[in-house]
Amino acid sequence: MKKILVIGAAGQIGSELVPALRLSYGVDNVVAADINPNASGDWKEAGPFETVDALSADSISEVVKKYNIDAIYNLAALLSARGEANPQLAWQVNMGALLNILEIAKVFHCSVFTPSSIGAFGPNTPRDNTPQDTIQRPTTMYGVTKVAAELLSDYYYLKFGVDARSVRFPGIISNVTPPGGGTTDYAVDIYYAAVEGRPFSCFLASGTYLDMMYMPDAIRAAMELMEADPTKLQHHNSFNVTAMSFAPEEIYAAIKRHKPDFNMDYLVDPIRQAIADSWPRHMDDAVARAEWGWNHQYDLEKMTADMLEKLTLRLAKNVL
Repeated sequence: MKKILVIGAAGQIGSELVPALRLSYGVDNVVAADINPNASGDWKEAGPFETVDALSADSISEVVKKYNIDAIYNLAALLSARGEANPQLAWQVNMGALLNILEIAKVFHCSVFTPSSIGAFGPNTPRDNTPQDTIQRPTTMYGVTKVAAELLSDYYYLKFGVDARSVRFPGIISNVTPPGGGTTDYAVDIYYAAVEGRPFSCFLASGTYLDMMYMPDAIRAAMELMEADPTKLQHHNSFNVTAMSFAPEEIYAAIKRHKPDFNMDYLVDPIRQAIADSWPRHMDDAVARAEWGWNHQYDLEKMTADMLEKLTLRLAKNVL
């Protein structure tokens, strides 16, 4: 049975990936790790937890040795908007953590998953049906680190045989973790506003199309890629994956069908709008579908119904 380490377990993806992995591989076989020893959540209490600083190779290697880890999910990163606010820290965290993990994986023969992003593309990339292999010239530090991470992971695979894999996630929408500093976070916060009965001000302009994915699909994508037969993978870093593409007015309309009194206006953030305008409107993920059978399960309507139901229950529980 695999022994898995999830670094950055308290984050948006980690807090939902850890329970999913434990369901598949067993509670004791999945170690959740985060730099914050006071991180809380059902995922932490349900199984082994370690405090790990991803910028300390010794911190990571101690846990890898202690639990005989053979697969690492590296989720330590600063997201796009936060990365632009502090680009030096974004480079330090996003690249420093990855380099440490790849070096440790080389020594201990671990496989590695590190998420990439639509942020790895730039304004010169074809914005519609963005190909798997195309020009990548991002204009944000977040994007620069994602391109560098893809190349570094490929280098460790080709040079040292490290089984490093990744997908280029679109914006990820979660009903568990609140927004955390990403350019696509409006598509999370809008549901909170609708459930809480407050108007919503969107920081992206009408007509801004971006790829999106519901968290259950994102979790499946990560796990299914890591289980994929390596002999069938022509790519490792990094696969385009997507599920839907919509603009703010379309997610608003989807919510209005459930909550007719909900209102939205626009208060555009120039920084995040510029980032969004440099990203693809829709990626072509045919390669992922062909090489390891990727297929999404949620579209906008199905996601909206589930988000509103789950958030209503969760927020009501928090009030009681």
